[in-house]
Amino acid sequence: MARTAVVTGASSGLGAEFARQLAAKNADLVLVARGGSDLEKLAGRLREQHGARVEVLVADLTTPEGLARVEERVAASVDLLVNNAGFGLDLRFERNDVADEERHLDLHVRATMRLMHAALGPMLERGSGRIINVASVAGFLPRGTYGAVKAWIISFSRWANATYAPRGVTVTAVCPGFVHTNFHERLGLPPGQEGVPGLMWLEAPAVVREALRDAARGRSVSIPSLRYKALIAVARMLPGPLVARVARTGR
Repeated sequence: MARTAVVTGASSGLGAEFARQLAAKNADLVLVARGGSDLEKLAGRLREQHGARVEVLVADLTTPEGLARVEERVAASVDLLVNNAGFGLDLRFERNDVADEERHLDLHVRATMRLMHAALGPMLERGSGRIINVASVAGFLPRGTYGAVKAWIISFSRWANATYAPRGVTVTAVCPGFVHTNFHERLGLPPGQEGVPGLMWLEAPAVVREALRDAARGRSVSIPSLRYKALIAVARMLPGPLVARVARTGR
């Protein structure tokens, strides 16, 4: 298990769950998010419950200053980097503010790329390390700019794992479906109004457990749950227009 792990987007959702499970495995943590209050609360609970060493780093990864601060910390040598920070946008691209779309692109693609670059040097030098990039099953589907940025993460992670795993550094793209977190509430959707069948929802602890297990096995892509593995396998065989219609389900 990682001795020191950096988790971005750690104040809630999957990021907080990664932090909890890593703390339970005795990892030292560096938690990154924009909201200092929520981070401090989580850090306090992890110290109390697990005796974990937790560093809080408040930074907005969509700004040059915030990203540079986290890059510097990552380059100081960590054993596991979890690129989890992200947010969603309305699927109706034409209605979105283009500045929000640029922030969306910066966070999912630019920040992921730069933090990976910062982590890889020290990891390759010592011949060990793991990087987990949180993508989505949306990356396998035509689903607006959210699907597009997640597709980039999946493709880049696959290439990076094939390239760097022989040198001791694995890269895993984690691709969950709909997960019970506050992600959809942040899109302005109250619970129960996302338009997603109950069968399609996953629980965060199970998603993170499978993600960590697949990363430990050196897999380039992790799709938690058999139902989503089957869904993606079927989607690859269907006509593009039909898949696009199905992919509009939920937000």
